[in-house]
Amino acid sequence: MVDYPFPQYGPDTDTSRLPKPVHKKVLAITHDPVLKSEGGKTVKEYFNWNDSAELAKQYAEDVRWASYGYANYEVVEHITVDGYPIKRDGFRYDEDSYLSAWRKRDFHDPDGVDYLALVDEFKMIERVDRGEIDEIWLFGHPYGGYYESIMAGPDSFWCNAPALAGTEHASRRFVIMGFNFERGVGEMLEDLGHRAESMMFKVYERIKGDADLFAKFLKIERDFPGEAEVGSVHFSPNSVRDYDWGNATPVQSRCDTWYNFPDLSGDAKTVTCADWGDGDIRLHHLWWFRHFPHIIGETDGVSHNWWEYVIDPNSVKA
Repeated sequence: MVDYPFPQYGPDTDTSRLPKPVHKKVLAITHDPVLKSEGGKTVKEYFNWNDSAELAKQYAEDVRWASYGYANYEVVEHITVDGYPIKRDGFRYDEDSYLSAWRKRDFHDPDGVDYLALVDEFKMIERVDRGEIDEIWLFGHPYGGYYESIMAGPDSFWCNAPALAGTEHASRRFVIMGFNFERGVGEMLEDLGHRAESMMFKVYERIKGDADLFAKFLKIERDFPGEAEVGSVHFSPNSVRDYDWGNATPVQSRCDTWYNFPDLSGDAKTVTCADWGDGDIRLHHLWWFRHFPHIIGETDGVSHNWWEYVIDPNSVKA
């Protein structure tokens, strides 16, 4: 169990208002090729990068906690591949070309992976259709070519990447996450954060004015003086630039009124980076997610549990 350091994350929620937890099955795939020239070490071992199984475990626990127990991921299979994923132009690294690219910091362009090749190789659509899995987590080395997230299936839409054309025949939508095992759980949460932003922009795209609660949620002092709320993945309430989570400038923010959703009538309070982890990426993103509405009910056809949309793309009207 992770020891989360922020007791000020909000009052305990009345459990009678919490939605029923959901359980999602994950296929994890790690591309971790063996380097014969380095004594049989894998790329991950040679560069001393993170263990993808441990990353997956910590990430799943963070998401469960941040969602008040709603979102429960289970990795039902974790496949490790001794090889490099193929790029969309047909290029594939081998041991010599990858190590050379790393030394020179000169990597193949275009970097993007051939997603349809991966979908076919690992029978993703067939497994989704049979109900064996709900989403896919790809783990790989730097310049593996993954998007942070991409959506596949019928009527897919932007999910921090263009919808994956060629997968429309799937029985339902699913998301393929792309993680870099050089990085940590904080960056994984950032990937999920941008996925969440994409989902919520879609949910509220036809809702305008004061009824657009996600637009309200995103407000920061820089852009809306005196009206700061929670902010976005890149911008905390007092940020003045991207990733400015360590800004110690005090501002007035109504961020904690979101703990009482749908009652947003509370007063502003003074906040600084100390409230969300003093610049730590993982802690800021946990703080941000913990403010998401997460109870039963709906307003204007929009669920009071935003996690429903984040976790299940099929719950979002295309």
